[in-house]
Amino acid sequence: MIDTREIGHRAGQSRAYSRQAPAPAGFGLDMIRVPEGEPVELDLLAESVVEGVLVSGTAAATLTGECVRCLDPISEEIEVEVRELFAYPDSATDASTDEDEVERVVDDLVDLEPVVRDAMLLSLPSAPLCSPDCQGLCSGCGTKWAELAPDHTHETIDPRWAALRERFGGTEEEN
Repeated sequence: MIDTREIGHRAGQSRAYSRQAPAPAGFGLDMIRVPEGEPVELDLLAESVVEGVLVSGTAAATLTGECVRCLDPISEEIEVEVRELFAYPDSATDASTDEDEVERVVDDLVDLEPVVRDAMLLSLPSAPLCSPDCQGLCSGCGTKWAELAPDHTHETIDPRWAALRERFGGTEEEN
């Protein structure tokens, strides 16, 4: 939260903020997220404009998750740009937009959590990888391909042909 009384309601006033806030629960996707309580670094500038308060800057945090191919743990840094207008009550913007189109200044406070959360969620990879060339797991045995020999295979028999193999005792190569 930023208290807008510190910058006043006169256009042109501004104030820089450097803050650290704990990440709330559910701050991410299924395979990658900012862990609950992990610090989110905010470096912001709040500017008073005619319609309200324009907040711009960056938000940074440490992500943790799992590789979608091999399920190894992942940890990486993310930094996103934040830019949002918070409309004053009874301003022209407040009157000309729907309630959910523009964030609002409520009791001289702006709530940054939804803005930062949305910016981070849009920047997260939907399929995070431990490395761009991760080969994943063998579907036959579940071992990481990187740990297996290059000639690793599993003999699979089409179930429609399995009955013939049982009846005649193997393949041509085996006989």
